[in-house]
Amino acid sequence: MSKRKLTRQQQFRINKVQQERLARAKKKDAKIEEQIDAGQLGEPEQGLIIAHYGATIDVQAADGRIVRCSVRSNLPALVTGDQVVWQPDDSNGGVINAVSDRRSILTRPDVRGNLRPVAANVDRIIIVIAPSPRTPVNLIDRYLVATAHDDIHPVILLNKADLISKAPEMEQELEQYRELGYEVHIASAKDAEGLKHIQEMVADGNSVFVGQSGVGKSSIINKLLPNEDIRVGEISEATGKGKHTTTTAKLYNIPSGGRLIDSPGIREFGLWHTTEEDLAKGFPDVDEHAHHCKFSDCSHTHEPGCALKTAVDNGEVLQRRLESFLAIRDSLDEVTMRGE
Repeated sequence: MSKRKLTRQQQFRINKVQQERLARAKKKDAKIEEQIDAGQLGEPEQGLIIAHYGATIDVQAADGRIVRCSVRSNLPALVTGDQVVWQPDDSNGGVINAVSDRRSILTRPDVRGNLRPVAANVDRIIIVIAPSPRTPVNLIDRYLVATAHDDIHPVILLNKADLISKAPEMEQELEQYRELGYEVHIASAKDAEGLKHIQEMVADGNSVFVGQSGVGKSSIINKLLPNEDIRVGEISEATGKGKHTTTTAKLYNIPSGGRLIDSPGIREFGLWHTTEEDLAKGFPDVDEHAHHCKFSDCSHTHEPGCALKTAVDNGEVLQRRLESFLAIRDSLDEVTMRGE
């Protein structure tokens, strides 16, 4: 199917917007050049992005100061967790003029379905789940595929452990993930003692909390960082889901070491950029048998001699994992995959 051609008026509007953006970028860069020529910028320093507010960014300097900075227009999209080079100006602000190579990048789809970066240099993704609102296992599997695609270590954390009676089957599901080799923790944001092992786990490197809105990501961070003021959302009586309260991805330093990045609640997670090889990384238990079928193009649904179906019958692969694998594989061409 050929692409729909733009009308002359539509093309004019697009060109106008692009020209306006270019003009703003040139104006900003011209101002920066004027500051350089006037000697208003200090020596370059290393810094860490801790929050992004549209055109401005909060950078943590090497001495711990937080500096509000503007960004040169020739830089790529910057995100929380980026290591940058910045120069202080004469008004207690600064200018970011370079970014270091990233060791990892976490992305998610925007409202148009386009991938955008969320956080950089992430060492572990903590998948927060809860009995209420109930986190479905297929959503957990999709998060695991995403972490495998980005080569980021996943951790499954069951929060609100005191509500497990509302979804008792989750205990068995968590044990199954443990048997598959995944790191699993159980805690409650109401119990500081239950979070001690989490404090030790996040004491090194950068951690990102992901999960449905309402599962308690910000509540957990409030326990880990009691001196920070993080809004905790209420549960909607109409939907039983949490209201989105954290609007900007922000990085917090843990007093004992390590950093946490709190990002907006994720209800949809895009995987259309995922190949079947990436999918296999997220399902190592399934992939172990998938290459031993009688037919090389086996769909693992109805063909005779399917090694995966045999593995399920023999108890080597969980039926629900195979179903989840097939569902995700069949939806790779979708713009987004819903976890609700």
